[in-house]
Amino acid sequence: VQLQASGGGLVQAGGSLRLSCAASRRTNSNNGMGWFRQASGKEREWVASISWRGGDTNYADSVKGRFTISRDNAKNIMYLQMNNLKPEDTAVYYCAVSRYSGVTTHLDSYRHWGQGTLVTVSS
Repeated sequence: VQLQASGGGLVQAGGSLRLSCAASRRTNSNNGMGWFRQASGKEREWVASISWRGGDTNYADSVKGRFTISRDNAKNIMYLQMNNLKPEDTAVYYCAVSRYSGVTTHLDSYRHWGQGTLVTVSS
């Protein structure tokens, strides 16, 4: 499965962006998906996860209440709506497909990764 992340860009603090992650095809099993991010000089960190059917979601405390993850399985697309962005949200955002159907926060639980899209939030 190939993943293509898009939607990043430059935005002022308090603004919004919506990231998209398009999969080249549906996986052979029912997989959860997630978003991660990596700021310059820092390790990749988990941001949000969504289960196969989209009924379960989980968020890092740093984005809870501001970001919303969703997916459209008919179109093989996952989204991350980001509101009230802060300068500390600046990072390259990556989407990934989990090995499992539920939500998971561990980087090692993900097996397919997109190329990343840069989000820059100015103060």
